[in-house]
Amino acid sequence: MFSKSSLEMLDTVARLGSFTAAADVLHKVPSAISYGVRQVEQELDVVLFRRLPRKVELTPAGELFIAEARMLLRQMEDLKSQTRRVAHGWQSTLKLTLDNVVKLDKLKPMVESFYQQFEFAELQINMEVFNGSWEAIAQERADIVIGATSAIPIGGDFEVRDMGVLDWAFIMSPAHPCVRQQHLNEAYVSQFPAICLDDTSSVLPKRHTGHYAKQRRLLLPNWYSAIECLKNGIGVGYMPRHIAQPLITEGVLVEKVLPEDKPLSQCCLVWRKDDNHKMIEWMVNYLGSSDQLHQDWIQAR
Repeated sequence: MFSKSSLEMLDTVARLGSFTAAADVLHKVPSAISYGVRQVEQELDVVLFRRLPRKVELTPAGELFIAEARMLLRQMEDLKSQTRRVAHGWQSTLKLTLDNVVKLDKLKPMVESFYQQFEFAELQINMEVFNGSWEAIAQERADIVIGATSAIPIGGDFEVRDMGVLDWAFIMSPAHPCVRQQHLNEAYVSQFPAICLDDTSSVLPKRHTGHYAKQRRLLLPNWYSAIECLKNGIGVGYMPRHIAQPLITEGVLVEKVLPEDKPLSQCCLVWRKDDNHKMIEWMVNYLGSSDQLHQDWIQAR
């Protein structure tokens, strides 16, 4: 109904309380300001300003109108700024997925650096498990994935940076029968449930934490629930070394060695190729080299 210039004119009159003062600021004659205000009032069929001898004051209706007009002006500026940023490759949201195997020590400084760098942008962080991470990048639910494991061929235009190998520990409760067994083998261990994280993929084939072929699994959504089950002796299972080691050191969990080679997971950083998404470029540079990624996100202390 009203142009941006007419809303700005009304805002100026309301702030200065004078047609003459508003005219000076807007480089117009007072009669033009008075005429413009009267046109808006006629359109609304409402009096916005009480005309007094030396000033003008907002009526109650005028106060409501000006409050809403100022909100509209802010929205107009935001829309203009966001449109320009997108045109120059600056999106409003960066979608970051963390695979459940990574450490979270560097999450706080990463988030703080992002919000200091981009005043206008938001960071959306999700967690996925195993092939769910690859599915997120393939379906463009993620711009970047930290800690994707066992890369497999999938559709999508993305780049990969090696993060090194994730070490796993085979662990259980100190009270679990496996602790008292001097030499573990497949037949003995398979009696007990394998504590496994449930792959969050819905299209790609699901992968799970290492376990024996005949061992029944207990599928869980995250390491927090897995730790509780392990502590309570519900089962046994593999856990990333950086998560398991503090619990082993405290005596909360016990590590045992199986005769077979333990699983090793090659981890990587994955990001969408998008030359117009400057925040992807910034975040990839911030996360650093392969060595830095390994140290920050998957290396045990």
